Formats: sequence, structure tokens, C-alpha cells
Amino acid sequence: MTRASASAGARLGEPLLLFDDLPAVPAGRTGPRPDAPVGSAVHPLALPARLAPYRHLLRLGTSSWSFPGWQGLVWDAPPSPYAEGRLSRAGLPAYASHPLLSAVGIDRGFYAPIGVDDYARYAAQVPDGFRFLVKAPGGVTDALRRDEHGRGREPNPHFLDAAAAIDRFVAPAVEGLGATLGTLLFQFSPLPAPMLADPPAWVAALRRFLEALPRALPAGAGLAIELRDASLLTPRLVDALRDCGVAYCIGLHDRMPPVARQLRALDRLHGGGTGPLVARWTLHAGIGYEAARHRYAPFDALVDPDPASRLPLAAACAATLIAGQPVTVIVNNKAEGSAPRSLVLLAEAIAAAL
Repeated sequence: MTRASASAGARLGEPLLLFDDLPAVPAGRTGPRPDAPVGSAVHPLALPARLAPYRHLLRLGTSSWSFPGWQGLVWDAPPSPYAEGRLSRAGLPAYASHPLLSAVGIDRGFYAPIGVDDYARYAAQVPDGFRFLVKAPGGVTDALRRDEHGRGREPNPHFLDAAAAIDRFVAPAVEGLGATLGTLLFQFSPLPAPMLADPPAWVAALRRFLEALPRALPAGAGLAIELRDASLLTPRLVDALRDCGVAYCIGLHDRMPPVARQLRALDRLHGGGTGPLVARWTLHAGIGYEAARHRYAPFDALVDPDPASRLPLAAACAATLIAGQPVTVIVNNKAEGSAPRSLVLLAEAIAAAL
């Protein structure tokens, strides 16, 4: 796309593109158009041009895309705000056309497995170069079966069951998402006390699980784990991940250590060098999930800016990009109050660090 066509698109209400030569939505895929279920993306803030040389390595996105409060930030301004259900069903093409958003997290798979057809439907709505980070079902990453309130009831017989993980998650995601697959993420819920009392045994079980997973993934895709127990982030765990070729996802979350400590794990994982960086900025430190949801809704403003998390993460992203390695960062509304606004500041901080 040329600068002239970008300017013309702006006059027609189409998205303002950050990079002049972003690929168009491929033939056969749906994209923003006058009769689209959800209108075009908007982007009122300019980002530094120095990010352009790294656009093929940098994937920034949010956890899901179905938030009406993003009107004017991600969505255009229709006569009445888009309903959350409508955005969930039909908002992905507009989201994926936004110049800042080249990735998205699919969290719904944590609660129930997603079928091949649903994955394929997602893949058909995004342009080339867009990537999905998909969470594995809690049925294989949670040691407990839980009730509707999240309370553990009994041991989960499929915890760390590789066959179940392949059948319910890896195989359908690979088949359905194809080239749009970025990261298959295994987020491990807080472990029960008996397991936490013996971390080496848990790491040994995790190693067996990871070794049994397939490595035949689409180009650029990979496996990653994320923790909810800080005590498990040990050299033994990192060594197991390195041996299995699995990434450690930096988890900015109330239950996990600050970014700097988690980044030290990446130094060991990559043998002192630099490798791919995957991070999820999920919660503001000191604020629980439900409290954050009530405090930050409708997710249109930065309520609790967190430069202590943003700046070291941005520095790590910049160093990774300079080394020619890919970066994926997924941000939740509950990190600072509005994921799109957090990503703008993060992108600006990455550019400054470059």
C-alpha cells in the first residue's frame, strides 16, 4: 500500500495503516468492507516508524476482541455501540485489520476444547502474517476438577495426559489454524499443596508430558508453558523446557514474580543468548481478577498505569528484536485498564528502547 492509498483509505473511513506495505487481506478471506458485520478498525494514535523494520518479528495483541468499550480505539463509531456478542461473532476481521494488532489470544479453549471448524473459521478471517496464541484446555493443565466457582473438587485424571492434549487441543489447532498458528500455550493453574511440596516430581511429570507432544507444527509456531505458582520457576524447570524445545511464557500476573526475575529464566533457557520471547500481561500486581474486572470496565481507559512492568518488558522485546528473534506479547484489559491503550504505550516504549 502506498502513502497515497493510505490517505485515501482514511478519507473513506478505512483503517489508518502503521506500515505502508502491510499485506492486504488475501482473496477468499473476509475483511473490513462497507457491508461488514463490524465496521473498520480505527487507530487515532501514530507509532514510531522505527518499528517498521521489525514488523515481521513483532506480534502484539490482546486477550480476545469482544469489548464494546474499545469503540474509538479499535472499533469505528456506529450509531450505537456494538454488542459484545456481535463483536465476539463478527469483530475479528476488523480487529485483525488494525495496524497495531497482529496477534490475538484465544482464551475460550481453556474452558472447553475448540473444534477444527471453529479454528478454521478464525483463520479465514485474518490476513497473512496474523498469529493466534491459543490456550490449552484446563482439562489437561489443571491438576484439579473444579466447580462453577473455581473451587477444586477432586484430582483431574487427565492432568498432564499427552494423548488427551493432542486429541483435544494440539491436533485440532494445528489443522484448523494452519499458518496462522503462533503459540500453543499450556497455562498451568495453581497446583495443590502436595504437588507444590515436591517440585522435582512435578517437573519430571511435565518433562514426560512435553516429550510426548508432537513437534510437527506450522512454520514459526511453537509450544509454551505459563505458570501460576512462582515456586515452580526453578533451574530444573527451565532445563526441562530447554531440553524439550518449549518456550517459557513470561506471565505478568498477581501470582508471579516481577518481569525482571522471570527474564532471568530466559537467559538460562537460551544458554545466555537470545531466543524467541512470549509474554502475557494479564493482571496488575496486587489486584485480583474479579476486582480488576469491576474496577476497569468498560476497558476504555488506563486506570492503573504500570510502568514498572511495561518498561522492562519493552526493553526485553527490543533486545529480542535486535537479535532477530520473534516477539509475541498478549495484553489483557485487566493489566492497566485497557489493553489497546497498554499496547500503544508498550509499542512506543519498545521503539524508544530500540
